[in-house]
This record gives sequence, C-alpha cells and structure tokens, in this order.
Amino acid sequence: MTPSDRVDALVVAAGRGERAGGGAPKQFRVVRGRPLVRWAVEAFTRHPRVDRVLVVVAPGRAAEAGGALAGLDVRILDRGGATRQTSVAAGLEALAADPPGSVLIHDGARPRPGAALIDRVIEALSGADGALPAVPLTDTLKETDSDGRVRRTVPRSGLHGAQTPQGFRFEVILGAHRAAAGELAATDDAALVETAGHVVRVVPGDPANLKVTEPDDFARAEGLLGERLPRTGQGFDVHRFGPGETVRLLGVDLPHSQALMGHSDADVGLHAVTDALLGALGKGDIGQHFPPGDPRWRDTDSAEFVQHARTMARDAGAEIAHVDVTIICEAPAIAPHRDRLCRSVAGLLGIPVEAVSVKATTTEGLGFTGRGEGIAALALATLLVPPAGR
Repeated sequence: MTPSDRVDALVVAAGRGERAGGGAPKQFRVVRGRPLVRWAVEAFTRHPRVDRVLVVVAPGRAAEAGGALAGLDVRILDRGGATRQTSVAAGLEALAADPPGSVLIHDGARPRPGAALIDRVIEALSGADGALPAVPLTDTLKETDSDGRVRRTVPRSGLHGAQTPQGFRFEVILGAHRAAAGELAATDDAALVETAGHVVRVVPGDPANLKVTEPDDFARAEGLLGERLPRTGQGFDVHRFGPGETVRLLGVDLPHSQALMGHSDADVGLHAVTDALLGALGKGDIGQHFPPGDPRWRDTDSAEFVQHARTMARDAGAEIAHVDVTIICEAPAIAPHRDRLCRSVAGLLGIPVEAVSVKATTTEGLGFTGRGEGIAALALATLLVPPAGR
C-alpha cells in the first residue's frame, strides 16, 4: 500500500468536558466498563480500512490516555490546544511527517461510530475532497432572542446535523487548517474545507452516533452501547465439478484438476456466506435476490452477492461480528490457503481478518463430496442488530 492509499484516523480527546459534569474529562469517564474514548478509538483500530490511529489529548494527559487505551495499537499526542480546532491542527501537523492519502477526524466523545458509517465516509472520498455523515433535522427550528422569545421559525428543508468522523484528502484538510490558523474559527473541520472552496459531500449519518455533551447523555450512551442484539444466520450450498483448471472458493482461485459449475462463478463458499448474512437479517436467501435463471447473473463474480448482503446489513444498522465457514471436500486441500481465504472474506465484508474463520473437512469418502463429484460449504454469520423497530 502506498501512502496515497492509506487512511489514518485522528481522534480528538483534548477537551475538558465541563458541561458533562463530574470530575474527570468526559472522554475518560467509564461507560459500560470502558472509558468513553476507548469505545471511539476501538472502532477505528478494528476497522480493516483504517491503517493508523492518532489520539490527541491535552498536555499532561498522556499517561491517563495510555491507561484508557492500553493494548490498542495507537499513537498518543499530548499537544492538544485550548480549542478543538487547535487540537485537530496539532494532530494534522504530527501526521504530516508521514502523511496518509486521507484522514478521518473524529470526536473522542462519540463512542459509537459504526463500521458501516466509517465505510460510507471513506467511500465518498473517491469523488470529493471531504465527506461527513449527517442526519436530517426533523424537529421544527425556532430562532430566539436573548430573552428566549421566538423571533422566527427556520425552514428545516435541506438542513442536517453534522456528525463525525469527517473524512478528507489529507493535503486538503492540512492546507485548510494552516490557512485558517489565527484567522478563522469553525465549529467543525468541514467548514474550513468548504470555506477554502473544496467539495464536501454528505453521507447518511447514524442517529445512534451520539456525542456525549450533557450529564444525561451518559445514560443514553449506556443504552446505545449495549442495545444491539446478536443474531445468527446459516448458509449452505453445493456445486458439482466440471472441466477446468481452478476452483474458485471464497473469492480466491485455487489450482485444481477441475472447476465448479454454476450459473454464476459457482463460488460455493461465498454463496453460503451470502445466505448466512441474509438469514441473520431475515431477508430470505440468495435465490430470491439473484434468481439462478436470470441471465443478468450468468458468470457473475459472487463477490457481488456478498457485497449486496453487506450493504443490506449496513442499511439495517447491523454490524457483522463474525463469519465461520466450513468447506466440505476431498480436494483441493484447503489448509495451505486458509490465510488467503480468510483475508479475502474479511476484505469483502469490511471486517477484521480475526473475525473470519475458515475450516475444511471431508466426509470420509461418503456421499457426492466423498466421491469427488463436487464441493459443499456451510457458513454461519453473527450480526449485531438493533432491536426491532429501531
């Protein structure tokens, strides 16, 4: 990977959090057994598309931050400033010594930036200088005077509440901060990029991506961080052998004396994974979404089927927690390729490779797989899904 392809995350945790009450800064207060900032940082250290994480804290807070983030592969910079803007600028200057292609800037007081949300921001950068998640405003907006009297009702059409992480091409956001230093104060980083005349896109945010600000927000964070429920789906598929020299399994071509036959690319492993994801979501099976008789799917790369299920999971607010695949065949041998297969599945699903298991077994010569007539695959997928009605 070249530096221009790298995505780094910059988590800002230098504030005092006075409005949140309590003694310690809010980012170091414990919520469901972990410091608030650790929830936020872990989301980036787990994400397969984020390469490095830098956490900016206030001077004198490095040891406290080190304890809160113990065991995580992060760098801590204790040069945060009096404002969020100066803290971000300090972090960007630190990254400039070995700059990434893009950077995600996130508030350490937002403990639940989901993997799908991070994906949306990164993907939007392919056609823009900046991207930010936002949710449409639904409440009626009132402008008031200093005495609390309503001056006017503000039309809410087209208005959104901005969230983080906000993503930017690194040279764009670094230049915007340098140009604004001492000249322009902004409430978020996108405002600086907009002022500089660059394109910033909005992607769908997440109402659960709460920023802890007031004392009551801690109770809300407790609920949000504990409310997603595990759901498991199962998928099973078989394909017969035919003429060919490679077998496509889990997105990888393995050398063999035969190939698998099917309407698409006959990737029996990815078909099972797709069905497992759809099952966990309660969304039917692969045949409903990609009918085998439909000519549109002839010779299709099965990665498209998996990514369709992944998108459905993201849109449902679900997180793919783990995928377990068992390949059932006499040949080819799976063990020598296990690492490649795990990395392939992890990449397609946007999850850490540690969240993927690939195993193989035989049927001791029994049945069609035992006779070497084809391959079967069984997959289990565990998703963390918001309760019904959310």
